[in-house]
Amino acid sequence: MAVRFDTIDDVIGVITMDSGKVNALSSELIDDLAAAFETAISSSIRVVILRAKPGVKIFSAGHAVGELPTNGRDPLTYNDPLRRIIRDIDMCPQPVIAMIEGSVWGGACELVMACDLVIAADDTTFAMTPAKLGVPYNISGTLNFMKVTSLHILKECLFTAEPILASRFLQTGVINHVCSREELESFTMRIARQIARNSPLVTQVLKEEIRVLANANPLTAETYERLQALRRDVYDSEDYQEGIHAFFEKRPPAYTGK
Repeated sequence: MAVRFDTIDDVIGVITMDSGKVNALSSELIDDLAAAFETAISSSIRVVILRAKPGVKIFSAGHAVGELPTNGRDPLTYNDPLRRIIRDIDMCPQPVIAMIEGSVWGGACELVMACDLVIAADDTTFAMTPAKLGVPYNISGTLNFMKVTSLHILKECLFTAEPILASRFLQTGVINHVCSREELESFTMRIARQIARNSPLVTQVLKEEIRVLANANPLTAETYERLQALRRDVYDSEDYQEGIHAFFEKRPPAYTGK
């Protein structure tokens, strides 16, 4: 199993990713994550902590690039594994705390930001890398980023694809707390216990109210279709193929805009 589920005092659930050195978000890892969230939802757990194995250098390297299609199909459809687990976290009735140490890459940034609270070690970095890989990011995924940060910060992160320190995301309100690796677990557990002491019924209805209100963004069918057409131009392009090939050949991509 690529994921372990543990309980603390029957009220805190801890989901630990342990899939190799980089925790790439493969179909296998995400199936295991989904099963762990299903277990948490059906239990008496009042709060969930999502983490990687202690001491990791990479929390998650993001989407498993080897699973991205290269045959002209949309790489991030509604049923893509990453999209499924983002919805699972969003719909989980219990608050989900992301406890982060190590670097966070690509789609794993959205995985983290889909959680209700984010607590990171002070050496954590986040890099939103779809532009570096040549991957046209999903519309709902881009909206999820917009929910948690200002447009100027988001544009810098997406356009440069460079790592951003946790301390900067703390200053801009993207994450809740930053502390040392030594303090990370105890600090996160303290927050989790504070949540678990409160009324679970109230906490769950508050989370659902916030989810519904945050998603109340009208989008016309014409606008959606236009954005999808723009994305289709990208995943049909030579640049998309170049990004995938460059990743596996471990070289900088040479994009031509074609």
